[in-house]
Amino acid sequence: MTARSHRGWRLLSLALILAGGALGADVLATALWQEPVTAVIATIRRAGLNERFSGTLSLSRVSMATLATIHSMDSRIAFLAAREARTAPDGAVIGRLVIPRIGAADDLIQGADAASLELGPGHYGQTPLPGEGGTVAIAGHRTTYLAPFRDINELSPGDPVVLYMGYGTFTYTVTHSAVVAPNAWWITRPVGHEQLVLSSCNPLFSAAQRLVVFARLVAIAPAGPARLPSPDPVQSIGRGVQLPPVDADRHI
Repeated sequence: MTARSHRGWRLLSLALILAGGALGADVLATALWQEPVTAVIATIRRAGLNERFSGTLSLSRVSMATLATIHSMDSRIAFLAAREARTAPDGAVIGRLVIPRIGAADDLIQGADAASLELGPGHYGQTPLPGEGGTVAIAGHRTTYLAPFRDINELSPGDPVVLYMGYGTFTYTVTHSAVVAPNAWWITRPVGHEQLVLSSCNPLFSAAQRLVVFARLVAIAPAGPARLPSPDPVQSIGRGVQLPPVDADRHI
């Protein structure tokens, strides 16, 4: 073996050792925390999100003349939720999901396709938004793309889950959890009251099943135009407009 070929084998061996070490580090990080490569990708992509949610109503202009005809706070919330559902594109930020028990606080993304879920927990567009009275379904990753739902298995009955939308804050409490098949779409069916379902792959590092956490709506605090007592028919609401608080929280 010549000196040149010997040097080549040494370089190849070193490259294989480094690759093996990197793979081992990735596996260890994924097991103890989350998959680091997709975490970096998700962090970069989230920084460039075209956010529509700003803590108040973030829809395109809504006529206050229309809202003035809707006297019930519940009806205003339902109207604004339905409008948001019609206008929010996949991949847009439509709210904020907070789960205190596991220290989770993530932007809520419209859409549960692969691209949307890389940005954060995604709302299944074929299910209602909070305030529409049905079953609100949200999916999220457990090991990749910042793993927002990694620890949802730790949620217990009574734990709160809060959704901050541009038209209201919705507090749910966990009722139970279940492990179901990937095609168990019955989890999104209406149940006679508004509920939230959080779903993710189960077990960790596998997509063989789905872990689903069910939570029931217990309180609503209106926000933005949903809390208007008597809208001025001459004005309209644009993005980021701050409106005065008027209604107390309503408990279900």
